[in-house]
Amino acid sequence: MYTLYGISNCNTVKKAKDWLQENNIEFQFHDYRKQGLTTELLETFEATLGWEKLLNKQSTSWRKLSDDQKANVSKQTALQYMLETPTLIKRPVLDTGEKMIIGFKADNYQAEL
Repeated sequence: MYTLYGISNCNTVKKAKDWLQENNIEFQFHDYRKQGLTTELLETFEATLGWEKLLNKQSTSWRKLSDDQKANVSKQTALQYMLETPTLIKRPVLDTGEKMIIGFKADNYQAEL
């Protein structure tokens, strides 16, 4: 079964959930805010997707970081920031068991799934 990771009030996550349901694809939803985010899970995401792709520089959470934090971001600091503030992770992340897909575009889900 697929696992969709994100936060429940995110519009992009809602669109992904709707698309999966409309296409009769079974999945479970993991909400970072309710179910948490472990270092192990974040490291799995990073190993598969890369921290640069995972870090959401368009988010409000990113804009709240200091200029110094943004200028000196590295793999280590990015992972620390994402662990402390999961809204810094691009959403959603869909784990199919064989691959991970980050973000949601209906065309991409159609092609990948």
